[in-house]
Amino acid sequence: MSATSETSEAPSNLDPRRWRALLVIAIAQLMVVLDASIVNIALPNLQVDLGITAENRQWVVTAYTLAFGGLLLLGGRIADYAGRKKTFMIALIGFAAASALGGFAANQEMLFGARALQGAFAAMLAPAALSLISVTFTDSKERAKAFAVYGGLSAGGAAIGLILGGLLTEYASWRWCLGVNVPIAILAVVLAINNVHESKAQGDTRYDIPGAVTVTLGLVSLVYGITRAGVDGWTSTTTLSYFGAALVLLSAFFVIESRTSHPLLPVRILTERNRAASYLTSFIVGSGLFGMFLFLSITFQLVFGYSPVRSGLAFLPFSVGVGISAGMASQLLPRFGARWVSFGGLLLASSGLALLTQLDANSDYLTAILPSLMLMSLGMGLVFVPISATALFAVGNHDAGVASAVLNTSQQIGGALGTAFLNTVATSATAAYVVANHSQLNQYGQPPADALIHGFTHAFVWSAGLLLLGAVVWVALINADRNTLATNDSPAAHVG
Repeated sequence: MSATSETSEAPSNLDPRRWRALLVIAIAQLMVVLDASIVNIALPNLQVDLGITAENRQWVVTAYTLAFGGLLLLGGRIADYAGRKKTFMIALIGFAAASALGGFAANQEMLFGARALQGAFAAMLAPAALSLISVTFTDSKERAKAFAVYGGLSAGGAAIGLILGGLLTEYASWRWCLGVNVPIAILAVVLAINNVHESKAQGDTRYDIPGAVTVTLGLVSLVYGITRAGVDGWTSTTTLSYFGAALVLLSAFFVIESRTSHPLLPVRILTERNRAASYLTSFIVGSGLFGMFLFLSITFQLVFGYSPVRSGLAFLPFSVGVGISAGMASQLLPRFGARWVSFGGLLLASSGLALLTQLDANSDYLTAILPSLMLMSLGMGLVFVPISATALFAVGNHDAGVASAVLNTSQQIGGALGTAFLNTVATSATAAYVVANHSQLNQYGQPPADALIHGFTHAFVWSAGLLLLGAVVWVALINADRNTLATNDSPAAHVG
């Protein structure tokens, strides 16, 4: 059934342009998600072009994820208070400008700054997009379909970014991995003008600046501390200093939130059981899954000798699987509820990561990697759709933006922390293997293929374990069934 016919048959109190609005939101969400991974495959090229050292290479990715995750809570409140459509459009324009700046970067400092600026605007864009879905789709069955699109893009966007990054790097330039966002963002802005309705919170709309500063600096310090642990060791003075600063700052944040009349993160957001389960599970899933894309992209190029395009296309089955399972989830969610749909998805994804622990330098893609990618992708589509739905369950119009931001924050910070931790596990295991086997580094200072794979398989053990932990947490805490989710229905859209 077409969007037009659905609109014509829908009750008159529903937003007649809601499916067109979903198209606009989907374009923006895809851009935000894929930009976290699109530069991964381009890293070897841009590193040479801009003279970036091996130690600083990680900041091409980390500058984006840190700014994104650290500023999401403030971005959610800006969306709630300033207006979700207004924030959405301003963030799109800012994201395009930051992308253009990165595409023209003349040195590593300019590139790192542009990536951080992209992350800052993404922190406004992502919660505005998710909260717009929540206030636009007020029927539970339609909302499940809308979240299927959103969840599918959230799960598959990283793989799509790797594919697109490979194509652009090989046939154009790594600079287009950033520049491609400009026309996409402009298109989304034009389409949003007439198809997205404004909505905003009413009542107390003051900003919690002390909370924003402490949580952002605390999260940055925590991620940077984990990053330094891979270089200096977990018990070094530098590492412990960053961990200590993170503990002080994050403790101060929660003290501020408990005392201020206009908190950045209202406690009421976390006290509803299903929302809390969604945020915690999203954090665990991000911790276990994000590193997989980085490790496999390195494996494809440095171990299997794939070109950037072939490396990107190797992730295509992941995107296909997510698309299939997200569609299935939209049908299963109204029938069976969120609890068992995502539990099964997490078990599938964990089993897929477990298969990767058996990789070696001579593994074949079709027999060793493809089955793993399919299990993970089919599982993740079943995870992200229910998580997106329950994260905004019964949250109310006033807090839709901040609830969306908490979901995105948990995933992004989980991904940043998990990737830093798993990378430390992998590099430590690789170094130990090199010493134990008296292996020789190549002319570029890289360890041999068998040593790299040894480190990555150690990391995949932890990844699979984290997703299994997520399954246990989810099934233990979630109690929303299909009837519970339907209580979110409203006779009219919450639009301003």
